[in-house]
Amino acid sequence: MTPHRRPAEYLLLLRIFRRRPLDNSSAPPLPLPAPSLHRLCYMATGASAAAEDPGMAYKLLLSWPAGLPRSRVSVEFDPSFDRIPHPDASLEESIDEIWNQRLQQNPSLYSGTKFRYGGHASHQNDESNKEYCVSLHLGLTDYRTFVGTNLSPSWEKFLVPSEDDSVCCQHLSNPLGNGAIVETSDEKIIVLQRSNNVGESPGCYVFPGGHSEPQEVGILAHQNDVEDVAHLIERVSDEMFDGIIREVVEETGVPASSLSEPIFIGVSRRETNVRPAAFFYVRCNVDSSTVTELYSRAQDGYESTKLYAVSIEELREMSQGLPGCHQGGFALYELMRNAAGNL
Repeated sequence: MTPHRRPAEYLLLLRIFRRRPLDNSSAPPLPLPAPSLHRLCYMATGASAAAEDPGMAYKLLLSWPAGLPRSRVSVEFDPSFDRIPHPDASLEESIDEIWNQRLQQNPSLYSGTKFRYGGHASHQNDESNKEYCVSLHLGLTDYRTFVGTNLSPSWEKFLVPSEDDSVCCQHLSNPLGNGAIVETSDEKIIVLQRSNNVGESPGCYVFPGGHSEPQEVGILAHQNDVEDVAHLIERVSDEMFDGIIREVVEETGVPASSLSEPIFIGVSRRETNVRPAAFFYVRCNVDSSTVTELYSRAQDGYESTKLYAVSIEELREMSQGLPGCHQGGFALYELMRNAAGNL
């Protein structure tokens, strides 16, 4: 790559922010040399937030401030990324015990299948431009196992002492959640306040999101047929992006036609119960007042009690009310804004 060639990540960020001036937007854009591009686009080192409340601490498992489109995010879907049962039989038995207790409290609970986060890898594609791509390593898990491991009072006993995150968490369910930083046409960011009736992060501020769902692409279990597997992996990769749009539509009431194609910006993990979530940046072509009106008709509105459309400054003030994985999502968004501002 020549020093004066504008890389794909540079052009992607210009497209993302071209309708919204940043602090230094008046300065002419400068081409990035290759070393700067690498620092900008591949920042996968972990970082923790110091917080008085342990539930607000986070770690960035993968950070890509320049953002990646659908074409450069793939999935490796394989049983090797499934959870490994813990050798302590009493811990394994506690999963059913905790689930049965939760069922008695709420008989409507359903143990749906979820994608399990088993790590990631980065690589350069085979084309002449050698763009960096990310592959998410996914297995299968379910909500019962999530409740019995990650949400267990004894969740730390499932951890393995290791610097390797995938080894450390190999006995936990670790379903991959998702979240979207949605910006409206009048440059507000959508934040929801969770209901006190939900099982996870009640009352907290969160970004719209949930999970990409295996059932949406017809997955009930792993498949062995090579041809089917190849087609399945393509569908799973698409579901990472389709799933976040579906969650935004269901939780806010905003029509899918008003939302841009999501841009992947990284994976954050809450330090308490090591809950991972993938985050995306999405633009909305309607203004915040319209979004507020649409929210009253949202399909999943019962999971939250209020929608806020806030400025970046207001979001910084509210951020202490975000759970750890969403604190990390906000940090990923800030890194993206800073990367765009430095172009």
